[in-house]
Amino acid sequence: MPVGSWVIVLHAHLPYVRHPEHPDFLEEDWFFEAMTETYLPLVQAFERLASDGVNFRVTMSLTPPLCEMMADPLLQERYLGHLGRLIELVERETGRLSGTDFEEAAWMYRERLHCAREEFAGRHNRNLVHAFRELQEAGFLEVVTCGATHGFLPLMATREAQRAQIRVAAANYRKHFGRGPRGIWLAECAYAPGVEEHLAESDIRFFFLDTHGVVFGSPRPKYGVFRPVFTPSGVAVFGRDVESSRQVWSSKEGYPGDYEYREFYRDLGYDGEYESVRPALHSDGVRRSIGIKYHRITGEVDLHDKGPYRPRIARERAAEHAGNFMFNRQQQMRHLRGLLGTEPLLVSPYDAELFGHWWYEGPEFIEFLLRKLHYDQDEIRLVTPSEYLAENETLQVIRPSTSSWGDKGYMEVWLNGANDWIYRHLHKAEERMLELARANRSASGLVLRALNQAARELLLAQSSDWAFIMTTGTDLAYAEKRTRDHIHRFNGIYLQLTEDRLEEPWIAELESRDNIFGEIDYRAYL
Repeated sequence: MPVGSWVIVLHAHLPYVRHPEHPDFLEEDWFFEAMTETYLPLVQAFERLASDGVNFRVTMSLTPPLCEMMADPLLQERYLGHLGRLIELVERETGRLSGTDFEEAAWMYRERLHCAREEFAGRHNRNLVHAFRELQEAGFLEVVTCGATHGFLPLMATREAQRAQIRVAAANYRKHFGRGPRGIWLAECAYAPGVEEHLAESDIRFFFLDTHGVVFGSPRPKYGVFRPVFTPSGVAVFGRDVESSRQVWSSKEGYPGDYEYREFYRDLGYDGEYESVRPALHSDGVRRSIGIKYHRITGEVDLHDKGPYRPRIARERAAEHAGNFMFNRQQQMRHLRGLLGTEPLLVSPYDAELFGHWWYEGPEFIEFLLRKLHYDQDEIRLVTPSEYLAENETLQVIRPSTSSWGDKGYMEVWLNGANDWIYRHLHKAEERMLELARANRSASGLVLRALNQAARELLLAQSSDWAFIMTTGTDLAYAEKRTRDHIHRFNGIYLQLTEDRLEEPWIAELESRDNIFGEIDYRAYL
């Protein structure tokens, strides 16, 4: 008899980065690295589990920009070339490091990169969306969507712009997964009253909030975040459990900081002999991270004092941590069952890129955890949100609190002195997009193409990633340029439409460069 149920959520997202105008581009590496270290390893783990008869359930958000990048032929071809260059490098490295303390790691990279290429180019014909769709159709995954471009809904000026983010996302999900989305990950877990009405209109049945968005709702939820609640619109809300999140998220308190795990900040792209690593770098020849890392965290020591990475020991540690994590959830479930007098539900959401990219052993941890939950216990039942709602049709109704996740929990990361300048431009573009849509309710030909491209440019400008990067300062120039470029292109289309002087070659150039959402219909703004 289960003591409680558990929803594990992996939020997979990257901003839409595609630059056909350049032979290679630094920010495209975000996608390539995540493919190699996170998305492919997770798919491989899930497929092994399914093949071995492990009955698991995981919920994943695959955002529309990520799905579009996975399905894009240009990025598929570039990623295959990226894998090929890394494989050529590690073939040389296994010989160079033979007989040294780094030999085991070198052979690990060789095996994993060859497997990644076979999985990507062979089994799934270069489109990893197909893999996630197959896993969902087999009942192991529940794939939910996100706003069209991970737009920060509460900071939009108009309800129509919020609604368009949801409508475009739902249409894109149908294109990739063959049915409408049942759930959604609100970008940055950002919520303000009224957002749920747009979800209900698109037949989306549930979303997720950070803890305080639920517990500070009105009235206060009887069971806290340990059972979902309904909003007045009938859309369910699942709240984040703090304890299980911290144990994995934190590099200090959590598992990722273990000294045997791979060190993120030592990379062969900087450490290696230049002529050896040069073929794996971009055409400019500048040293950069390439994902081949030979050292372990080791301890509180300088980077140059890090010890050799030992994959076998790190894998054993991941198995130990998975067992400890399961044990802690069993203890937590028992305590909550006694405290609440009913079966609790834990909701544990994480950025998917934590597993593999930031915490290299993360996909192994996930696989070990799912195996242990299947074979080694009978107290915790893994469920998807849709399964839980089908079994629990009566829930408390509350009005959630305006909130987000991130530092301080109330949107400050995305609205502060470093990025507030963008909103006057975004809000004006919203108004102009509504004006264009209302004035052209049945466009055709070049006008239709221009209106659809205007919608793309606005949506791309609204990506919450740009405001986030402006706050963190990690790639400030790029984030500012992307915001300015998309607003500039949108305004150019607006002026050409309102002044009746459309330039087809320029519209065609934008369609080629910013080609997200081939199925888009500007009437999403009506």
